Amino acid sequence: MFKIGLIGSFVISAIAHYSGWASPTVQFIISCIAILFVAGFLGKATESVAHYAGERLGGFLNATFGNAAELIIAIFLVKDGLFDIVKASITGSIIGNLLLVLGISLFVGGLKYKEQHFNVKLASHNGSLMTLAVIALFVPAAFAKSLTTFETANMSILVATILIVAYLLWLFFSMVTHKNELSDEVVEHGEPAWSKGLSILFLILATVMVAFESEWLVGTLESITHKFGLSELFVGAFLIAIIGNAAEHSAAVMMARKNKIGAAVEIAVGSSLQISLFVAPVLVLVSMLFGKTMNIVFSTFELVAIGVAVIIAKSISQDGTTNWYEGVLLLVVYCILGIAFYLV
Repeated sequence: MFKIGLIGSFVISAIAHYSGWASPTVQFIISCIAILFVAGFLGKATESVAHYAGERLGGFLNATFGNAAELIIAIFLVKDGLFDIVKASITGSIIGNLLLVLGISLFVGGLKYKEQHFNVKLASHNGSLMTLAVIALFVPAAFAKSLTTFETANMSILVATILIVAYLLWLFFSMVTHKNELSDEVVEHGEPAWSKGLSILFLILATVMVAFESEWLVGTLESITHKFGLSELFVGAFLIAIIGNAAEHSAAVMMARKNKIGAAVEIAVGSSLQISLFVAPVLVLVSMLFGKTMNIVFSTFELVAIGVAVIIAKSISQDGTTNWYEGVLLLVVYCILGIAFYLV
């Protein structure tokens, strides 16, 4: 059934885009449905690859390829000069992973297991990195008003470069020099969906499909925003982010249900860290290739949303123990932010 939905929705989406028979609204709906199927395919492929790569690296792969949709969507938005939507989608990705993905995972896992545990040292480091992300976004916004456009662009490039280096050093620290200290207790895996070679092939195929669907989806955004009177902030922070996070949703929840809460936290929190410390800076550098540099200055609303998400996510995860009610708390904060963004 899933295969039929995946192939059918992708083909219909392609026909709707290239033939022009459907209105932008219909194309948007078809693309949203198709990208959910493709994200599910991507999540399944990464989980299968993770079986061969190991628990720690598997969580990283899930987060990385799960962010493929968001990164590709954002690159097309940057190409079109839609920087406000890009920043809103980055904001939505960060709070979506910290509040929605992690919240659902803790809630679903907590319904089956009274308490779930993961590495406390990893939780502590994740908390520090989340704080770094807030600082890295807050400082440019605080100083931007005193700088010229040229100086702001240069500051954004320098900050972006520093964040990328910091993130790469974190990967080296967590996966090489302190790999054993930050790993969770090994949990037995079930059988993978496909062989190693087929898993890698499907991972590449799913990423290519995401690229096409992302381009088709972006092409309808301007029309949808105007037709329904939605703000770019809401479209970027919630619609695009929820669609782009579909892979993380499925993978993290599946891990939590299997009592692999460490992997679920790695996917959700690790994905937010990757977005803020790597994807956002990369987009700043990529924008230079299109002739106009996107600055790293976020709006007050976006900074407040990210700051609030980081505070409660850090508070809940720092003890290395989770339960279903902590998941509810994260979802409540996400709903509050959603209402505020919609009304802005």
